[in-house]
Amino acid sequence: MSDNQLLEKSGTQNLDFKDSKISPKPTAEELAILDFSERIGFRLADRMNRGAWKHLWTFCQRHIGSLWIYLATYNLMNVFGLENVERTDVNQPLLLVANHRSFFDMYTVSSVLFRQTTRPMKLYFPVRGKFFYDSPVGWFVNFVMGWFSMFPPFFREDREVKKRDFDKFSLRRLVDICSNGEAHVIGFHPEGKRNLSDDEYDFLPAQTGVGKIIMASRPQVVPVFIAGLGNDLPKQILGNWRGGEKIRIYFGAPIDLSEFYKKSDRLRTHKEIADFTMEKIKELAEQDKVKFGNERHS
Repeated sequence: MSDNQLLEKSGTQNLDFKDSKISPKPTAEELAILDFSERIGFRLADRMNRGAWKHLWTFCQRHIGSLWIYLATYNLMNVFGLENVERTDVNQPLLLVANHRSFFDMYTVSSVLFRQTTRPMKLYFPVRGKFFYDSPVGWFVNFVMGWFSMFPPFFREDREVKKRDFDKFSLRRLVDICSNGEAHVIGFHPEGKRNLSDDEYDFLPAQTGVGKIIMASRPQVVPVFIAGLGNDLPKQILGNWRGGEKIRIYFGAPIDLSEFYKKSDRLRTHKEIADFTMEKIKELAEQDKVKFGNERHS
């Protein structure tokens, strides 16, 4: 089950955080659903994503995390449309909707934004709780790879129906993050999972979860197309000096979704929003095909 499907099944009834000042917290009953390791992992990441701790880890992302990504990609990197991000309102959350082909998609995007723009940012990447939250190894990976920005977690999978109630909290928290907060930048993949096709201009169907979040929170939405990244970390790093495939990142203009907000808040509308965001990503892919398509397939 994809992350977007988990969101759709979590429910957003009666969610309204537009005027809230404090992020919601799970109830005792919701926390009790998690096992001991998951509760520790959640409490740790939750604390690290608030107040002074969030400021500290954002500083580390900007000056440490982004540096090693830059050093591993600078010979291959090509970036287009950064002005579309720089023109967004820092006082309103920004949702980046991107295609998904590599484990490193959003890490690379965040490095580019930190190093090539002056925009204030506090990053959040909603993630499956399995692995990242159910053991010390997962907590450590969240720390060293994302400075705890892989948050909030969604735990429910097909065999764990009981986790659905905790995921209702995670959805409330995600909607809050996408609704309120200066400099909030949230990374999301409408496809819901990695596309393993050899054709980088091929896309999986958009899932409804991103439409559900957008409908509930009304953030700024910027489409992103990413190409040239692989899943083999050593090969990716060596390619920076041995002539690997060029990495291309395109940031599109903010998406106008006002027509969808006039519609009823239901599954069909969520799907329409999701499909519309994917169309904007595909438009960026067409730009890349014109610039690099012949070169890549020559």
